[in-house]
Parts: sequence; C-alpha cells; structure tokens
Amino acid sequence: MKTLKDVISLKFKTSESEGVIFHGEGQQGDYITLELKKAKLVLNLNLGSNQLGSIYGHTSVMTGSLLDDHHWHSIIIERHGRNINLTLDRHMQHFRTNGEFDYLDLDYEITFGGMPFSGKPSSNTRKNFKGCMESINYNGNNITDLAKRKKLEPSNVGNLSFSCVEPHTVPVFFNATSYLEVPGRPRQDLFSVSFLFRTWNPNGLLVFSNFADGLGNVEIDINEGKVSVHINVTLVKKNRIDISS
Repeated sequence: MKTLKDVISLKFKTSESEGVIFHGEGQQGDYITLELKKAKLVLNLNLGSNQLGSIYGHTSVMTGSLLDDHHWHSIIIERHGRNINLTLDRHMQHFRTNGEFDYLDLDYEITFGGMPFSGKPSSNTRKNFKGCMESINYNGNNITDLAKRKKLEPSNVGNLSFSCVEPHTVPVFFNATSYLEVPGRPRQDLFSVSFLFRTWNPNGLLVFSNFADGLGNVEIDINEGKVSVHINVTLVKKNRIDISS
C-alpha cells in the first residue's frame, strides 16, 4: 500500500511493560511500529530516507507511562502526510515526521501483537505483545471482527483466543491510614519479603518489622520517589545499613 492518510485505532490492556502492538514495513525503508517500552508507548515512523543520509526520515515519539497496569487504554493514530496526531487516553500529541516524504509505503504484511522475524537486529530484540486488544481499526477496516470471522486473506493467526482472561492476583489498596499486620516467624535466621507496588506518592512506609529479642528492625520506605531499605542491628559495631535505589 502507498497511503497519504492513515487512521489506526485500538484499545489494549496488559501487565507487561514491553511488547509490539503494531508493525508494518516496506522495501523503500518505510516502517511504522507502535510498541510498549518500559510501560510507555513508543511510535517509530519513517516515511522514507535516502542512502546518502541527506534525507533522514526516522521519527520516534514517546507518550504515557505506567501502561502495564492491566487497565484498558485507547490509542488513535491519525496521519496526513507528515502531520501526526497521536492520542492516548484522550491526551493528544501533535508532531511532524522528519524527512521530506509524505507517503507511507508498506509492501509487506501488517502485524498486530508482534512483528515477523526478518533477520534484522531490531526484529529479534523486540517482544511480542502479551495481553488483550479490542476494537482494532485500520483505515476503516475492523481488524478484530475480520480476524474473528477469518476474513483476513492472507493471514497467519497464531494462538489467539477471542476472550480476555483476567489475572488471578488480588491487589490490596492502602489509603495512607490503613495497614496490614501479619504474625512474624520467631527463631528464623532468614528474613525475606517480596511484593509489587504502585503509587503516585513520593513518600511512604512500605514494610516495617522488629527483630525478636530486641535485636533491631528492618524498614522499607519510599523517600522522594526512591525506595530505601534500612536495617538496624543492635549487637554489632556497624549497626545500621542503608540502601537506596
């Protein structure tokens, strides 16, 4: 295809921070890739470059954050020549692509949820998307409906299920005055704790525990957006260890 205008829209939800959502490329060096990187949305687009390097078409735009929260997020990409509107959850970002070309030439297949292995270094370092998508619309074509009715020709539909499985994890919400207290394990030499957390607050206490027999305590907190671990031991000379990340 050689297009001057494109409109691509879809909704997704995932708990993974990396994954290719959409990809297409052509023989002239054109490509468009929409992917998650570190839970942010990245759009890579090239409407054409030349071998001399005087025309450099690669354009990369990043938007959003914490998109691996397993909530639905909506994306709309509207392109008219070099002018792009990228909308994520109703927040629109406008930009112009680099280079001098207006048309997007896509000679190979367009893929959703991953990209085919092409032998290029960029293809084998990218992860496929893991999660749910719905309402995939590409230039007026309802891709979700066509895939479900097997009307896409040619197509290679992998291990797809037309349902969205919810994760089995049970989150706990703390409102800054609540806490969860669990019994300790006396006469244990090992203290081990692991958890996932998410917060908008830059400060807060995550974990606190006293050691038995008055031997000290351990504290894990957020201080100015950094996680800190403080270990106090009463019976040794260097009685305090502080780790921050």
